[in-house]
Amino acid sequence: MGVEDGGREVATTIENVAIIFGVTGLVGKELARRLISTQKWKVYGVARRNPDQIFSSIKSCTNDFSFISCDLLDPVETQQKLALLEDVTHVFWVTWASKYVFDMRKCCEQNKSMMSNALNAILPTAKSLKHVSLQTGMKHYVSLQGPFDENKVRFYDEDCPRVSSGINFYYVLEDLLHERLSSKVAWSVHRPGLLIGSSRKTLYNFMGSLCVYAAICKRENLPFVFGGTRECWEDLCIDGSDVRLVAEQQIWAATNYDIQSSDGQSFNAINGSNFTWKEIWPSIGNKFGLELPSKKNMMLFSQDFRYAKAMSDKKQVWREIVLKEGLVPTEMEDLANWEFMDVLFRCPVKMLGSREKADRFGFEMRYNTLDSILYWIDFMKDEKLIP
Repeated sequence: MGVEDGGREVATTIENVAIIFGVTGLVGKELARRLISTQKWKVYGVARRNPDQIFSSIKSCTNDFSFISCDLLDPVETQQKLALLEDVTHVFWVTWASKYVFDMRKCCEQNKSMMSNALNAILPTAKSLKHVSLQTGMKHYVSLQGPFDENKVRFYDEDCPRVSSGINFYYVLEDLLHERLSSKVAWSVHRPGLLIGSSRKTLYNFMGSLCVYAAICKRENLPFVFGGTRECWEDLCIDGSDVRLVAEQQIWAATNYDIQSSDGQSFNAINGSNFTWKEIWPSIGNKFGLELPSKKNMMLFSQDFRYAKAMSDKKQVWREIVLKEGLVPTEMEDLANWEFMDVLFRCPVKMLGSREKADRFGFEMRYNTLDSILYWIDFMKDEKLIP
């Protein structure tokens, strides 16, 4: 591989080799883009399903990206496809098995099996492995089983104890890394809030859901309603996490040897700006060119509005939008998850984090969450995913 310098090719040296598990997801795609753009990384991207068109374009311009289709729940297939990757120096784990509900024991078992199979294949042969990065989330700090104190606002830091009640596969994966890597390989855990980015391969795709909803509202002349609880509408409830920041933090932790530990380091991966949906919803509507009430009233907010119900008969509307606007062919469910939107805007607990540790360790990237949303709307338009 080389780059042109005054008409001649200058060779570039590959310094690190990454394997990204979940490369077609929100953060996985951004990790791949960033690593390959440095020209000092070779990247293996692993996912069960076929990659997006973006990876075809990457592959056409560089030999330093390879996609591997692999079912990580199959130990034989995982061994066959990954054991030969002896040059891997960095592992990025940004995937999870979503067949079962987050807080079910079977969910824990499946996710542990996936990571165990991958580690069993990689650790014996990747003798130059330097770092493993695990992405989990802010649900590390709260239980979704209750009881809930809806009025309590707490900003969780990385030293907060685990929730004593309930089941959480995040804990299982952290414990597995501690067991397999302790005193051997450095590793880190990254805990984003609401992920803001673009993907067609992500189950909990906020931006996809938001953009499809807005496009349907515009076409059908429907009000751009925030459907949820008054607490989620008016209060600080969740942190935004731009996938550019989440990816960059993982690269930062993976390559900054001064902060690494074989006992693991954890970092909240959040934008750093607090927001309420009530504050930013009108700006989001304006970005889509939707007509909004000029005076303060409750037309933007409804406790009775449910996305899953309101959008249940809109599949054909989305197909018509895709055809008329010449968009990348998608079905509505490829981008939108209405059940997720209903849960998100009715979440009974507040998931707010502190950035103090990341800031103290020298991670400086920050985003305003509204700016992140507006940026990714434009990005998805450029990708021809939305009108």
